[in-house]
Amino acid sequence: MTIGDLIRLLSDGEFHSGEQLGERLGVSRTAVWKQLKKLEALDIPLEAVKGQGYRLAEPLELLDGGAIVAGLSRAGRQHLVRLFIEETLPSSNQFIRQRFEQGAGHGEVCLVEQQSAGRGRRGRTWITPWGRALMLSLGWRFDAGVAALEGLSLAVGVALARVLEQHGVTPRLKWPNDVLLEEASGRLGKLAGILVEISGDAEGPCEVVVGMGINVSLPSVFRDRIEQPVAAVTDQAPELSRNRLAVELLEALLPLLAEYEDQGFAAWQDEWNVRHAYAGCAIEVLRGEQRLPAVAESVDEVGNLWVRRDGQRERLAGGEISVRGRP
Repeated sequence: MTIGDLIRLLSDGEFHSGEQLGERLGVSRTAVWKQLKKLEALDIPLEAVKGQGYRLAEPLELLDGGAIVAGLSRAGRQHLVRLFIEETLPSSNQFIRQRFEQGAGHGEVCLVEQQSAGRGRRGRTWITPWGRALMLSLGWRFDAGVAALEGLSLAVGVALARVLEQHGVTPRLKWPNDVLLEEASGRLGKLAGILVEISGDAEGPCEVVVGMGINVSLPSVFRDRIEQPVAAVTDQAPELSRNRLAVELLEALLPLLAEYEDQGFAAWQDEWNVRHAYAGCAIEVLRGEQRLPAVAESVDEVGNLWVRRDGQRERLAGGEISVRGRP
């Protein structure tokens, strides 16, 4: 019995007694009770009524690999080599990197309900509640060197923005790898993060893992524990399904990767700049322990961000540099 098995039974809107759940799952009532406690620890709210049993307080959509593959176009299925759906992993990016080590990985996608050691840029932890985000990693093998992949994380952000805009969501892009959404208060909250990891020859073949963590729905109890403003897809598109989002995102990402060596970031530059969250705004440039005031301009054809500091223009490349808005 897994947490997913229990959630599937509790998601039908009906109450189920511990005895009924045990019979359906082939385990003891004690085992069921332990799993129910795990659900509470994962911030999955339950309703318990004496004499009737348990049910989820609100529906929770599980990832469905069959439905995702069936929803892809013929072209999408041609690019997709294999889809993995996992309940828990330390990191979906790590999972795909291990697939590369085993001689696979290209065209493979891993979706996971929750990560225990998810990472963002600069070693930051990426935390999401169970079943409330879309945690996606996609592996791709390129023939060209690393230089041909400049700006890839920014292009991925544009692809995600295009998908969300079709559902009435209005994302903004933050250099170099974040997707933001305006909250009711007017603040920009973090909606998604992108982590592109590249290994291989600087001049020759290399392997890329594109990782994305997208907040789909975030309970208020979880938001209150996060130290930065956060946002979720359902803030602006409450009916958008996680599985539907996965289908549309793969339809966008697979051809992007297949064509990126030929097109490069120049094909995505204008669309990124149109959605630039801080164009013309005061920002802080974070470089190590330094916090330098600047004004953001636009990104160039390889994804570098131009800023103005002390009356001089300066170009920021990726690596360990980040920016954040200033009041």
